This record gives sequence, C-alpha cells and structure tokens, in this order.
Amino acid sequence: MLGLDYTSIGLNIMDDYSRLSSERRWLISAFGGIIMCKLSYEFTGIVTPFIFKGFSKLNKAQKLEWKNRGFSTFHALFVATASLYFLLISDLFDENAHEELIVFRKSTLSETILGMSSGYFLSDLAMIIWTYPTLGGLEYVLHHGLSMFAIMQSILTGEVEYYIFMVLFTESTTPFVNLRWYFDVAGLKSSKRYLWNGVAMFLGWLVARIVLFGFFFYHLYNHIDQVRHAHMITFYGLQIVPPVLAIMNLLWFFKIAKGMIRTLRKKTHTS
Repeated sequence: MLGLDYTSIGLNIMDDYSRLSSERRWLISAFGGIIMCKLSYEFTGIVTPFIFKGFSKLNKAQKLEWKNRGFSTFHALFVATASLYFLLISDLFDENAHEELIVFRKSTLSETILGMSSGYFLSDLAMIIWTYPTLGGLEYVLHHGLSMFAIMQSILTGEVEYYIFMVLFTESTTPFVNLRWYFDVAGLKSSKRYLWNGVAMFLGWLVARIVLFGFFFYHLYNHIDQVRHAHMITFYGLQIVPPVLAIMNLLWFFKIAKGMIRTLRKKTHTS
C-alpha cells in the first residue's frame, strides 16, 4: 500500500508539473540542471583522488578545471543520450507518426531535458566568466552564449526542438576532449590511451560536428516551408546560430586534425 501511495504521489507531481507553463517548467528544469552540475562537480572532486593519485599535487587552477570538466562530461553523456532517444527512438519527430509540423513538436520530457541543458550552459558560462580566462577564452563564451540562447528560445516559443536536439548531440564529442586534457595533465601524453583517444576524438568530431551539421542544413533546406511558420526570432535564429557554431566546429576540427597528425608522426618517428 505504501508503495502505491508513493506511486500516486509521484504521478500527481508529474501531472502538476506538466500543467505548468513552459516558462515555469523551464525555471524548474534549469534549476535541476544547475543542481546536477553542482553534484557532479563535487562528486568528481571526491572520486578523482582514488583514481588519480597525483590529483592532490595539482595546483588550484588545475583542480578547478578538472572538476569543471567532470560535470561537463556528465552533461555531455546525459544530453547526447537524450538526443539519440528523441532523434532515433522516440516517434516525437517521426514525420510519418504525426500530422503536426515538425517545427512545432514538443513534449514535457523534451522541454525538461532542454531546460536542464540550459542550466548546464548557464553554470558553465558563469564559471568561465568568473575565472576568465582559466577555463576558456572568448570562443567558449560565444559558444555557450549561443547555445543557451538557442535552447531558451526553443523552450519559450515551443519551436524547432528537433534542430536543437540535433545540435546538442554534438556534445557527444566532449568526453573525448576532456579525456585528452585529463591524460595530458596526468602525464600520459605519450601513452597509447592518449593516442587512441585522439583518434576517437577526431572521428567523433568528424561525424557529430561536421557530417551531422551537413545533414542539419540539408534537412533545414528541405523543410524551410515549415520553418517559415515559426516565430521571426526562431526563423532568423536558425539562420544565424547554427552557421556560427558550424564555423567554430570546422576551425576546431582543423586544430584537432593537425594535433592528431603531429602525434602520429611523433609516434612513427619514435618507433
């Protein structure tokens, strides 16, 4: 009976939550995203000394970035998994499953995921600005600012969630980027793990941030008549934000490619 009572209470809470306005759901889910970041940040600081004995010898800035990358990795895995679910498993954006225009499709769950992700970008952006330039330069401020704007605009208008999740899937490359930094700081730059992670990062970036963006623009072009039904800010946002992010991804991709080639040449020369 007690279990049934808890189930009933949980269902009532979910029902009340779904009845809230999009603005209120965003505030609640964004706060949840901030809490998620805080917990994963602290958890990283607690667990790391048991995994990497040299953690205590790192300076203050390195420890800060180590824990910061911990919660960015958690968010990346969380949002990439959610994006895969909505894009490939759920029928929310299946064009054959609903008559509603794809640009207007949304659900309480999808709005919640986007809200939590906006909480992450807000938290990370705040840390970047507060510790500037320790955690990143202007390119990171621009990237996070544009990402947060796009997510909030989608939540508040209830539009183009399909395209937002497509862009959020690019976060799947973040764990490889963070592992690269972890291996470097841990003195494992010459190890095979560093090399293979670099190759995985290159391939992941190629698929998730180059090829996928190509499909993004292809899909957008083929559905431009639907996109024109969205609010003006949404329509022009899609014409500005994704191209800027795509250019940034290309520039970073060239740096990653050059770094991987340089590392492979060193390995070949050493051998």
